[in-house]
Amino acid sequence: MDFKDYYEALGLKKGASQSDIKRAFRKLARKHHPDVNPGDLTAERRFKEANEAHEVLSDPEKRRKYDELGANWRQYEQAGAGGGSPFGGGSPFGGGFSGGGRGGTRTMTPEEAAEIFGGGSPFSDFFNTFFTGGAGSGATRGPVARPGRDIEHPITLTLEEIADGASRRLGLEGASGTQNVDVKIPAGVADGSRVRVAGRGESGTGGAPAGDLFLKVRQSPHQTFTRRGADLHVGVAVGVTVAVLGGSASVPRLRGKPLTLKIPAGTQSGQVFRLKGHGLPVPGDSSPIGDLYATVSVQIPRELTPPQREHFEALAAIEGDTPAE
Repeated sequence: MDFKDYYEALGLKKGASQSDIKRAFRKLARKHHPDVNPGDLTAERRFKEANEAHEVLSDPEKRRKYDELGANWRQYEQAGAGGGSPFGGGSPFGGGFSGGGRGGTRTMTPEEAAEIFGGGSPFSDFFNTFFTGGAGSGATRGPVARPGRDIEHPITLTLEEIADGASRRLGLEGASGTQNVDVKIPAGVADGSRVRVAGRGESGTGGAPAGDLFLKVRQSPHQTFTRRGADLHVGVAVGVTVAVLGGSASVPRLRGKPLTLKIPAGTQSGQVFRLKGHGLPVPGDSSPIGDLYATVSVQIPRELTPPQREHFEALAAIEGDTPAE
């Protein structure tokens, strides 16, 4: 069993103040926390070392006894940890574990650490020998309550399903096999958004709650409409005479019969008209509805009937244009 230099673990000198200890621990915890470094065993080890050092040095009484031990470590090591301690008994500091320091700071409890690192003691043999009555690193505790992990599942929706809301039955793989889960997707969800289904993730252990299911929404392309937020965009073709003289055009919509759009005389190709309230709903709000935008495209006839040619030639003569031969 090696002596643990807790000051070195926090990057401090022996005379460091309580504020220095707290500051150093927070810095190391943020840097090496397993949630920030998943699968990084080096970061996990450094996080454990920092937490253990803070558990001792943030408690004035534990720190005093640790400082006394430091000067006598070699003597204890020679006597042997099995009962020949010069301090008497299995541990010079007595039993009992304090979940937090007395100096106004808070350290991770064994239960919290076990949630991250597993059911065994998260502390070193050195710590367990001197601060838990000699329990040792192999000591086990009761079942650890650990919340289940969240699950993300992709889901593809048509534009019509997004407009109306949708239901899905999903087959999710779990520890007990495939489980069917019925979920509802609210109307108006954005492409790329995540829909949370509470309690439908991985099961918890030790009575802890299950995680959540997050549905990652992907919108399938639509052959008629383009979506921009809650608004829909559609192209509308009109003839030359309607664009010049004015008239009306039929505008498709996502649900129901087409709308009739009034085309003013002199409408230019590319002009956009807004049809209010014919877009998509906004999630979580029952009143606002997006709009439908119709972009006019003036269609030039590729072939002319004899009467059409006669009229266009007459128009060209009026405007002083010379038709091509």
